[in-house]
Amino acid sequence: MQSIESTALEPTRSELAGLTTGQKIARYIPVYGLVILTVGLILLFSILLPNTFPTLLNLRSIVSDKAIIALLSLAAMIPMASGRIDLTVGYGIVLWHILAISLQTMFGVPWPIAVIIVLALGALTGFLNGLLVEVARIDSFIATLGTGTILYALALWHTGGRQVVGILPDGFYALNGTMIFGLPITGFYVIAIALALWVILEYLPIGRYVYAIGANPKAAALNGIPVRRFVIGAFVSSGTLAALAGVLLASKLRIGQASVGLEYLLPALVGAFLGSTTIKPGRVNVWGTMTGVIILAVGISGIQQFGGSFFVEPLFNGVTLLVAIGIAGYAQRKRGAAGKAAVPGPAPEKTQKN
Repeated sequence: MQSIESTALEPTRSELAGLTTGQKIARYIPVYGLVILTVGLILLFSILLPNTFPTLLNLRSIVSDKAIIALLSLAAMIPMASGRIDLTVGYGIVLWHILAISLQTMFGVPWPIAVIIVLALGALTGFLNGLLVEVARIDSFIATLGTGTILYALALWHTGGRQVVGILPDGFYALNGTMIFGLPITGFYVIAIALALWVILEYLPIGRYVYAIGANPKAAALNGIPVRRFVIGAFVSSGTLAALAGVLLASKLRIGQASVGLEYLLPALVGAFLGSTTIKPGRVNVWGTMTGVIILAVGISGIQQFGGSFFVEPLFNGVTLLVAIGIAGYAQRKRGAAGKAAVPGPAPEKTQKN
């Protein structure tokens, strides 16, 4: 069952043919509007907050705070490309960051093995989600909500509501704490993964198959695409990437607690949904998702530096999510109406006069 319909709305060459330069610019503004808005916000805050916003310290803080959200947004984006949604990216990170620490402190597992175990469990969770959606035919929203709630319950049971604390190896701390060119290494993880996903989705057959499934799974199946295999693979990829985010969160926090993690779900979904409104409107895409995460990070950072209250971040995330979904829905309806108008109707019959 589908939870999301994926239909690309970026202008095609045939649509742009014959348009004037002004008309082409007008056609591209909705496509790159979010990118333009992001650049505008950066310039605005840099002018209004010249001593704090356009600084390396602020950039370092943004990258450190939002790298986990960026990874989760990319994780959520993969099933969305196939027309499904994965809510376990927000619930699972609670259990994954706790396990990454408790395996080392409570069971004495070396940190590389602990990381591999967590990644394997994340992949297994994604595989189970894929089975629930494709084999049991449960809607992906309901299936992943149920799976995510179970993961959260396991985290509460494992910790007993207490923090998991212990001395961890320096190598594990270095996964998040290393600096490259003055910036946290987590930012470079995000760039590398985003580039890999961009190449896979845009230039390899597997990406075309996933997008075809998201647009019309029945048509994809009729064209010989193994829909079930690719959807399950999308959930496995999402679960593995979410587990990686949990490992990095554990390396950053250095403690495990069940009260941490759920706050990442909403901004991660906001970033992924925003990604479907820009660059390739109507279709989730890597650079659109990255733009969505950046505009969230920039907006929240600027507002907080102006003295915004503690409730500003969830309020900003919630409003932005509603706006993103509204824009995506409006764009799809407008494109659908234009497509219907372009279809010629039956020619009227000519009558002969006697």
